[in-house]
Amino acid sequence: MMDETQFWEIVDSTREASGGEPEDHADLLVERLAQLDPDAVIDFARHFETRFIRAFRWDLWGAADIMLGGADDESFDYFRCWLIGQGRHIFEGALHSPDDLAFLITDFDAETDGDAEDLGYAADEAYEQLTAVRLPELGLPDQERPEGDPLDFDDEPAMAARFPQLWSRFT
Repeated sequence: MMDETQFWEIVDSTREASGGEPEDHADLLVERLAQLDPDAVIDFARHFETRFIRAFRWDLWGAADIMLGGADDESFDYFRCWLIGQGRHIFEGALHSPDDLAFLITDFDAETDGDAEDLGYAADEAYEQLTAVRLPELGLPDQERPEGDPLDFDDEPAMAARFPQLWSRFT
């Protein structure tokens, strides 16, 4: 069984080796996972998906909306993949206080950094390489709505008040 520490070590080592570029990070992650046994890849996928679900929150969506200059459902999904790819410290810091992303992230390019869709498929690709079949269902609960109170992303004064650090850096 892969534990949380091993999960984050794989995420961190592949991000560092990629120089933080999301597409390269995803490619290196697939390569790294393809060196494991299929059960370990399933464990990794479960860890990733659990964090993806944990980050499905209105306050993080608000942060993504500011950082990306707008975030629909799809771009928020890709942003959550990117956030997991940033490692435990930044991921947990963002969950604790999304506005802290203003100083947790030093460099951010909304065009490339926020779009880390491929990270979300790395375990699927590695599993298929190893087994020639699709990754099985993980058995995690679906989350229909984001956690927390809905935000009106078009209400600029409210968004500026809710996320003062992000607002000042990204708008």
